[in-house]
Amino acid sequence: MLAKYWKKIGMLILIIACVFNIMSKLVHKLSLNKEMLYSAQYMFQQEEENKQEENQTN
Repeated sequence: MLAKYWKKIGMLILIIACVFNIMSKLVHKLSLNKEMLYSAQYMFQQEEENKQEENQTN
């Protein structure tokens, strides 16, 4: 019986895996606001480091 329906069983497993993958990405997704805050903090830190390096070389 398994040999007869292996394609259908494989497709079902594939669909279930895709649904779980999509759901996990949606659940663990950062909000746009948090992403923007993290990006701004990173840019600010990089800018501060560049200023410190410039001050040390001068």
